[in-house]
Amino acid sequence: MYDKEKHQAYINLDNYRKTLKNSKVELEVTDWGEGSKVLDSNKRKVSQMVAISSCSKKEARLLLRMAKYFKISSVLELGTSLGMGTYAFALANKNIKITTIEGCKNTSNFSESQFQKLGINTVNFKIGTFSSEIKELEAPYFDCIYFDGHHNKEATIQYFEALLPKAKNDSIFIFDDIYWSKEMAEAWDCIKNHSAVTVTVDCFQLGFVFFRKEQAKEHFKIRL
Repeated sequence: MYDKEKHQAYINLDNYRKTLKNSKVELEVTDWGEGSKVLDSNKRKVSQMVAISSCSKKEARLLLRMAKYFKISSVLELGTSLGMGTYAFALANKNIKITTIEGCKNTSNFSESQFQKLGINTVNFKIGTFSSEIKELEAPYFDCIYFDGHHNKEATIQYFEALLPKAKNDSIFIFDDIYWSKEMAEAWDCIKNHSAVTVTVDCFQLGFVFFRKEQAKEHFKIRL
Protein backbone atom coordinates (compact mmCIF):
# COMPACT_ATOMS: atom_id res chain seq x y z
CA MET A 1 0.00 0.00 0.00
CA TYR A 2 2.91 2.34 0.73
CA ASP A 3 4.91 1.30 -2.34
CA LYS A 4 6.66 4.46 -3.60
CA GLU A 5 8.19 2.89 -6.71
CA LYS A 6 7.45 4.80 -9.92
CA HIS A 7 5.92 1.95 -11.90
CA GLN A 8 6.20 2.21 -15.68
CA ALA A 9 2.49 1.42 -15.97
CA TYR A 10 1.68 4.71 -14.21
CA ILE A 11 2.59 6.46 -17.46
CA ASN A 12 0.01 4.38 -19.33
CA LEU A 13 -2.63 5.21 -16.73
CA ASP A 14 -1.82 8.92 -16.88
CA ASN A 15 -1.91 8.93 -20.69
CA TYR A 16 -5.30 7.22 -20.74
CA ARG A 17 -6.67 9.76 -18.26
CA LYS A 18 -5.35 12.59 -20.45
CA THR A 19 -7.06 11.04 -23.49
CA LEU A 20 -10.37 11.02 -21.62
CA LYS A 21 -9.89 14.57 -20.33
CA ASN A 22 -9.25 15.78 -23.89
CA SER A 23 -12.20 13.88 -25.36
CA LYS A 24 -14.92 15.92 -27.08
CA VAL A 25 -17.43 13.05 -26.82
CA GLU A 26 -20.73 13.58 -25.04
CA LEU A 27 -22.61 10.50 -23.86
CA GLU A 28 -26.29 10.04 -23.13
CA VAL A 29 -26.07 8.20 -19.83
CA THR A 30 -28.57 5.78 -18.32
CA ASP A 31 -27.84 5.64 -14.59
CA TRP A 32 -29.16 2.59 -12.74
CA GLY A 33 -27.45 3.42 -9.45
CA GLU A 34 -27.43 6.38 -7.08
CA GLY A 35 -26.30 8.76 -9.80
CA SER A 36 -23.76 11.53 -9.50
CA LYS A 37 -23.66 14.18 -6.76
CA VAL A 38 -22.43 16.70 -9.34
CA LEU A 39 -23.55 15.62 -12.81
CA ASP A 40 -27.34 15.61 -12.84
CA SER A 41 -27.91 15.66 -16.59
CA ASN A 42 -28.28 12.44 -18.57
CA LYS A 43 -26.03 13.98 -21.25
CA ARG A 44 -22.50 14.05 -19.90
CA LYS A 45 -19.16 14.98 -21.42
CA VAL A 46 -16.47 12.33 -21.08
CA SER A 47 -14.04 15.06 -20.00
CA GLN A 48 -16.33 15.89 -17.05
CA MET A 49 -17.03 12.27 -16.17
CA VAL A 50 -13.36 11.36 -15.80
CA ALA A 51 -12.82 14.33 -13.49
CA ILE A 52 -15.85 13.70 -11.28
CA SER A 53 -17.16 10.14 -11.41
CA SER A 54 -14.23 8.04 -12.59
CA CYS A 55 -11.60 6.17 -10.60
CA SER A 56 -9.10 8.76 -9.30
CA LYS A 57 -5.39 8.79 -10.12
CA LYS A 58 -4.46 7.61 -6.62
CA GLU A 59 -7.10 4.86 -6.62
CA ALA A 60 -6.11 3.58 -10.07
CA ARG A 61 -2.47 3.35 -9.02
CA LEU A 62 -3.42 1.52 -5.82
CA LEU A 63 -5.55 -0.98 -7.75
CA LEU A 64 -2.64 -1.62 -10.11
CA ARG A 65 -0.16 -2.17 -7.25
CA MET A 66 -2.58 -4.44 -5.42
CA ALA A 67 -3.27 -6.55 -8.50
CA LYS A 68 0.47 -6.91 -9.19
CA TYR A 69 1.33 -7.75 -5.58
CA PHE A 70 -1.34 -10.45 -5.23
CA LYS A 71 -0.76 -11.73 -8.80
CA ILE A 72 -4.45 -11.32 -9.63
CA SER A 73 -5.42 -13.30 -12.73
CA SER A 74 -9.22 -12.91 -12.79
CA VAL A 75 -11.33 -9.85 -11.97
CA LEU A 76 -15.02 -9.03 -11.85
CA GLU A 77 -15.82 -5.32 -11.90
CA LEU A 78 -19.26 -3.91 -11.12
CA GLY A 79 -19.34 -0.52 -12.81
CA THR A 80 -17.10 -0.05 -15.84
CA SER A 81 -17.67 3.70 -16.23
CA LEU A 82 -14.81 5.01 -18.43
CA GLY A 83 -12.56 2.06 -17.68
CA MET A 84 -9.92 3.70 -15.45
CA GLY A 85 -10.14 0.92 -12.87
CA THR A 86 -10.44 -1.68 -15.62
CA TYR A 87 -7.27 -0.38 -17.25
CA ALA A 88 -5.39 -0.45 -13.93
CA PHE A 89 -6.17 -4.15 -13.56
CA ALA A 90 -5.31 -4.84 -17.21
CA LEU A 91 -1.89 -3.22 -16.84
CA ALA A 92 -1.06 -5.31 -13.77
CA ASN A 93 -0.99 -8.59 -15.66
CA LYS A 94 -1.02 -8.98 -19.45
CA ASN A 95 -2.82 -12.34 -19.14
CA ILE A 96 -5.45 -11.16 -16.67
CA LYS A 97 -9.08 -11.98 -17.46
CA ILE A 98 -11.49 -9.16 -16.62
CA THR A 99 -15.27 -9.22 -16.71
CA THR A 100 -16.69 -5.73 -16.31
CA ILE A 101 -20.39 -4.91 -16.02
CA GLU A 102 -21.92 -1.53 -16.88
CA GLY A 103 -25.60 -0.62 -16.82
CA CYS A 104 -25.32 2.13 -19.42
CA LYS A 105 -24.90 0.83 -22.97
CA ASN A 106 -23.40 4.06 -24.32
CA THR A 107 -20.79 4.28 -21.56
CA SER A 108 -19.85 0.62 -21.96
CA ASN A 109 -19.56 0.89 -25.74
CA PHE A 110 -17.39 4.00 -25.44
CA SER A 111 -15.04 2.32 -22.96
CA GLU A 112 -14.82 -0.82 -25.06
CA SER A 113 -13.88 1.28 -28.10
CA GLN A 114 -11.06 2.88 -26.10
CA PHE A 115 -9.71 -0.51 -25.09
CA GLN A 116 -9.76 -1.63 -28.71
CA LYS A 117 -7.59 1.39 -29.53
CA LEU A 118 -5.25 0.41 -26.70
CA GLY A 119 -4.98 -3.11 -28.12
CA ILE A 120 -6.30 -4.77 -24.95
CA ASN A 121 -8.37 -7.89 -25.60
CA THR A 122 -8.48 -9.48 -22.14
CA VAL A 123 -11.63 -7.61 -21.05
CA ASN A 124 -15.16 -8.95 -21.44
CA PHE A 125 -17.57 -5.98 -21.48
CA LYS A 126 -21.10 -6.82 -20.31
CA ILE A 127 -24.10 -4.48 -20.44
CA GLY A 128 -26.98 -4.84 -18.00
CA THR A 129 -28.03 -4.42 -14.40
CA PHE A 130 -25.67 -5.90 -11.84
CA SER A 131 -28.39 -8.17 -10.45
CA SER A 132 -29.21 -9.74 -13.81
CA GLU A 133 -25.60 -10.08 -14.99
CA ILE A 134 -24.39 -11.62 -11.71
CA LYS A 135 -26.87 -14.46 -12.23
CA GLU A 136 -25.34 -15.17 -15.66
CA LEU A 137 -21.71 -15.40 -14.50
CA GLU A 138 -20.14 -18.71 -15.51
CA ALA A 139 -16.76 -18.43 -13.78
CA PRO A 140 -16.67 -20.51 -10.56
CA TYR A 141 -14.70 -17.82 -8.72
CA PHE A 142 -12.69 -14.60 -9.14
CA ASP A 143 -9.38 -13.59 -7.59
CA CYS A 144 -10.75 -10.09 -7.15
CA ILE A 145 -14.18 -8.46 -7.28
CA TYR A 146 -14.29 -4.67 -7.50
CA PHE A 147 -17.59 -3.04 -6.44
CA ASP A 148 -17.72 0.40 -8.08
CA GLY A 149 -21.33 1.23 -8.79
CA HIS A 150 -24.83 1.57 -7.30
CA HIS A 151 -23.71 3.23 -4.06
CA ASN A 152 -26.72 2.20 -2.03
CA LYS A 153 -26.69 0.26 1.25
CA GLU A 154 -29.27 -2.37 0.35
CA ALA A 155 -27.86 -2.91 -3.16
CA THR A 156 -24.23 -3.09 -1.98
CA ILE A 157 -25.03 -5.72 0.65
CA GLN A 158 -27.16 -7.61 -1.87
CA TYR A 159 -24.32 -7.77 -4.43
CA PHE A 160 -21.80 -8.69 -1.72
CA GLU A 161 -23.90 -11.63 -0.55
CA ALA A 162 -24.74 -12.71 -4.10
CA LEU A 163 -21.04 -12.84 -4.99
CA LEU A 164 -19.74 -14.55 -1.85
CA PRO A 165 -19.98 -17.95 -3.62
CA LYS A 166 -17.54 -16.56 -6.22
CA ALA A 167 -14.87 -15.98 -3.55
CA LYS A 168 -12.18 -18.50 -2.68
CA ASN A 169 -9.93 -18.37 0.37
CA ASP A 170 -7.46 -15.92 -1.21
CA SER A 171 -9.98 -13.76 -3.07
CA ILE A 172 -10.15 -10.02 -2.45
CA PHE A 173 -13.27 -7.85 -2.57
CA ILE A 174 -12.73 -4.11 -3.06
CA PHE A 175 -15.46 -1.56 -2.36
CA ASP A 176 -15.24 1.98 -3.72
CA ASP A 177 -16.75 5.07 -2.06
CA ILE A 178 -17.32 3.36 1.30
CA TYR A 179 -18.01 6.76 2.89
CA TRP A 180 -19.93 8.21 -0.07
CA SER A 181 -22.99 8.50 2.18
CA LYS A 182 -24.20 7.47 5.62
CA GLU A 183 -25.86 4.47 3.97
CA MET A 184 -22.61 3.35 2.34
CA ALA A 185 -20.78 3.65 5.67
CA GLU A 186 -23.46 1.44 7.21
CA ALA A 187 -23.08 -1.08 4.37
CA TRP A 188 -19.30 -1.13 4.95
CA ASP A 189 -19.82 -1.84 8.68
CA CYS A 190 -22.22 -4.66 7.82
CA ILE A 191 -19.70 -6.22 5.42
CA LYS A 192 -16.84 -5.90 7.93
CA ASN A 193 -18.86 -7.81 10.52
CA HIS A 194 -19.98 -10.58 8.16
CA SER A 195 -18.99 -14.05 9.39
CA ALA A 196 -17.20 -14.88 6.10
CA VAL A 197 -14.89 -11.87 6.38
CA THR A 198 -11.62 -12.15 8.31
CA VAL A 199 -9.61 -9.00 7.54
CA THR A 200 -10.54 -5.58 6.18
CA VAL A 201 -8.38 -2.59 5.27
CA ASP A 202 -10.10 0.79 5.23
CA CYS A 203 -8.30 3.36 3.06
CA PHE A 204 -11.21 5.80 3.42
CA GLN A 205 -12.05 5.86 -0.30
CA LEU A 206 -11.49 2.15 -0.92
CA GLY A 207 -12.25 -0.76 1.39
CA PHE A 208 -10.41 -4.08 0.98
CA VAL A 209 -11.98 -7.33 2.21
CA PHE A 210 -10.14 -10.63 2.75
CA PHE A 211 -11.49 -14.09 3.50
CA ARG A 212 -8.38 -16.04 4.54
CA LYS A 213 -9.63 -18.50 7.14
CA GLU A 214 -6.15 -18.91 8.67
CA GLN A 215 -6.14 -15.27 9.80
CA ALA A 216 -7.74 -13.82 12.91
CA LYS A 217 -10.50 -11.28 12.38
CA GLU A 218 -8.97 -7.79 12.27
CA HIS A 219 -9.89 -4.39 10.87
CA PHE A 220 -7.28 -1.83 9.81
CA LYS A 221 -7.53 1.84 8.87
CA ILE A 222 -4.76 3.22 6.67
CA ARG A 223 -4.46 6.77 5.38
CA LEU A 224 -2.64 6.87 2.06
